Amino acid sequence: MNSPKKINQKPTHISYIRVRYGETDRMGVLHHSVYPLYFEEARTDLLRKSEMSYKDLEDSGIILPVRDLAVTYYHPAFYDDILAVKVTLEEIQGVRLNFSYEITNENNDKVAVATTSLVFTDAKTFKPIRPSEDIVRLMQGIRNDEQ
Repeated sequence: MNSPKKINQKPTHISYIRVRYGETDRMGVLHHSVYPLYFEEARTDLLRKSEMSYKDLEDSGIILPVRDLAVTYYHPAFYDDILAVKVTLEEIQGVRLNFSYEITNENNDKVAVATTSLVFTDAKTFKPIRPSEDIVRLMQGIRNDEQ
């Protein structure tokens, strides 16, 4: 069994995203299907801070499909709201990357929280692969927004 590589200073990033009109439903609320796109945007921004973007990983033959996604919704978001999407790299466990998310609005209301688990995967075979120590080190070394 693979023990998780705990991260002492968990890498965190906040992306600010404005809700677009086309992302809302008939009730004027941000549609639930859009949240994973916001998580992806924040996660991509976080990884870019490691000096290794998703594109760099893909160019090296590694893809990161989402294995698990869990979302809890607390407060509606509306057209033109500016949302803070905070993403944290919780741990690297074997072939998996585990992230947590918290979305808040401009009034600091908690809009949603979520977790995702992504799998390091060979782009040709679609089989899980272990990340190199260099990749793990780069991801663990991501500086937080506050630093």
